[in-house]
Amino acid sequence: MNIFQLETFAKIAETKNFTSAGNILGYAQSTVTTQIKQLEDELGCLLFDRLGKSIVLTEEGERLLGYAEKMLQLKREIFLEVPSSKEPSGVIKLGISETLCYDNFPKVLLKYRKKYSKVNIQIQFINHATFPQMLKNGALDLVYTLNPLIENDELCLLEKKREHLAFFASPKHPLSKLESVTEKDLEGVPLLLTGRNCNFRHMLLEDLKKRGVTPTVALETSSKEILKQFAINQLGVGFMPEMAAVNEVKEKKLCRLNWRGDDFPIYSQLIVYKGKRLSRAVEELKNMLMP
Repeated sequence: MNIFQLETFAKIAETKNFTSAGNILGYAQSTVTTQIKQLEDELGCLLFDRLGKSIVLTEEGERLLGYAEKMLQLKREIFLEVPSSKEPSGVIKLGISETLCYDNFPKVLLKYRKKYSKVNIQIQFINHATFPQMLKNGALDLVYTLNPLIENDELCLLEKKREHLAFFASPKHPLSKLESVTEKDLEGVPLLLTGRNCNFRHMLLEDLKKRGVTPTVALETSSKEILKQFAINQLGVGFMPEMAAVNEVKEKKLCRLNWRGDDFPIYSQLIVYKGKRLSRAVEELKNMLMP
């Protein structure tokens, strides 16, 4: 087997389609099919089940994917580290929490790309449950996440910065007029919350339960834009990271409530797999994201 076959295999696993993988990699479909057939012949097993027009990884394919991603990560590290050029080059696979894109990240990314034009940063949105395994497998080189402080023996926290969760409502909402808002004030108030798998939602619901407040959940969605629009239109009180509603507060479409209840500690965090050596390109990106 060779690195090109493994790259093709990983891309098919990602896209769930032979043709799409070929188009992305610049291969004819016949070449893609041949590469996978060669891999399957060499390993003596099927890597994909063909179910009509869709494909899924077999059990053997799932096992191979972890090794393939590690091999491809090593390839990225070789191109980042081995050439003697003074300017970093190569590929960084960055996993990021979508909410952080509301903050300074786009400006930092533009600055980085101007300074290090030979480095290709490939961005993938992540969730708390899956990114540790992606770092372990080599599918990601670096994670930039917004969460409660993450404690995992297999991960290395490079940097952290305290961030804030807040409650937002229309300036016309009754709670916007109060000098202070606590858990008891949320009794019976329609709440606009992030999705069921989001730690922010769990933190609030646990706090309300501890305070004996029964929540009235009017909306659950992973989209901060939808949360904000519902709040702007007086359909409830939104609970989300402060950075997600900066523009709406400036434009006076939303009001940040004067919360005086329990604190909800969250942090923007830069994380790699434990023991991973940082290339110069990754080190420079870390320094720009959290100077």
